Amino acid sequence: MAEECVQVFTTTETKRDAERIARALTERRLAACVQIFGPLSSTYWWKGKLENTEEWGCFIKSTQMLYRELENRLRQVHPYENPEIIVMPIVGGSQTYLDWIRSQTMRLGE
Repeated sequence: MAEECVQVFTTTETKRDAERIARALTERRLAACVQIFGPLSSTYWWKGKLENTEEWGCFIKSTQMLYRELENRLRQVHPYENPEIIVMPIVGGSQTYLDWIRSQTMRLGE
């Protein structure tokens, strides 16, 4: 099917940033739903230094067809210089839920 569902994952420093990202993506119907969770602890290398920070995660439900536009918008509103953006295909699940994702990311008049 041309409208394969995907889940995109990103993290951000604050819950407020995560909520702003969620709103920016769902308002444009690039996402059917954004689930925010946290705080979580992240340990990583950044610019030659080992970092340990508290972050908030976002699970973004969308379709493969919208992924490039979603990624572009996410980069516009994300505060990080190099945000974590990982896309994962949804290979199965409740058909009614997957249909709902597709229906909520459809744009009227296109």
